[in-house]
Amino acid sequence: MAHIVTLNTPSREDWLSQLADVITSPDELLRLLDLDQHPELLAGREAKRLFALRVPRAFVARMEKGNPDDPLLKQTLTSQDEFITSPGYSTDPLEEQNSVVPGLLHKYLNRALLLVKGGCAVNCRYCFRRHFPYAENQGNKRNWQVALDYIVAHPELDEIIFSGGDPLMAKDHELDWLLTQLEAIPHIKRLRIHSRLPIVIPARITDGLVLRLEQSRLQVLLVNHINHANEIGDDFRAAMARLRKAGVTLLNQSVLLRGVNDSARVLADLSNALFDAGVMPYYLHVLDRVQGAAHFMVTDEEARQIVRELLTLVSGYMVPKLAREIGGEPSKTPLDLQLRQK
Repeated sequence: MAHIVTLNTPSREDWLSQLADVITSPDELLRLLDLDQHPELLAGREAKRLFALRVPRAFVARMEKGNPDDPLLKQTLTSQDEFITSPGYSTDPLEEQNSVVPGLLHKYLNRALLLVKGGCAVNCRYCFRRHFPYAENQGNKRNWQVALDYIVAHPELDEIIFSGGDPLMAKDHELDWLLTQLEAIPHIKRLRIHSRLPIVIPARITDGLVLRLEQSRLQVLLVNHINHANEIGDDFRAAMARLRKAGVTLLNQSVLLRGVNDSARVLADLSNALFDAGVMPYYLHVLDRVQGAAHFMVTDEEARQIVRELLTLVSGYMVPKLAREIGGEPSKTPLDLQLRQK
């Protein structure tokens, strides 16, 4: 069985150093962006008590100085709106907090989610797992082995989804161990990795990781989490080119966020930027109703209208599927079916 190659390259070290070079203070973030004179932005600083602020400087570098409406800033900056308790919103909107074994969610018939790591490179303010009990679902070999035993015992599973937190917070040698175990389970055909790290810190796509994925017997898919074209730069495009050459299928899912990407023109720019990078638009999710994020909500009808307009701006294969996830349902619930019926 192929194992990951340990490479002492600058890029391997670079992703770890970039991950450590992080801003956790709203005041510091606003100061760096020349926005510390905006009282309405400073008013949200205490929301870090509800959900910590965390954003690497490598990601802040893509934000526009002096722009309080920068779409990357709005995804990561604390807001006083997070203190609002909204009817119909909960701390467990997808009913995930009773996992079958620690760190494993068997939500759909043929696929299960392994919560590889609880941490993320960046804390997105709309995160549907912002209240998730990661302390009870720690990403370590003991819990992974229990999850693997469950997977072995359930032959209806043919796809495992690495999720989190962010699964690429795991080191290369940890991912190698997990891959090796999954490759030894005959009924597992596919591995899907859902991650925001390749866009936040593209250097996370190390030479060793690319080689290990290329050598796997599993069909490997990477689902990026990107919401705005401004997130995409040359380093990300280069990382995706290396993964594509290694045979990894590249997809993207976005969340429709008020004030960030709730416009057909913005989504068209995102689809074009993704496709240019070799990444296919996959899902456009309406917001999961998690407490603290209601200010990002775009209604279903607004979402459908945006997608109707998007269909006029880009080719059909560049239009992501509009959907929502409902706890306990056996699949995502598509909203574009109703769109097409009109």
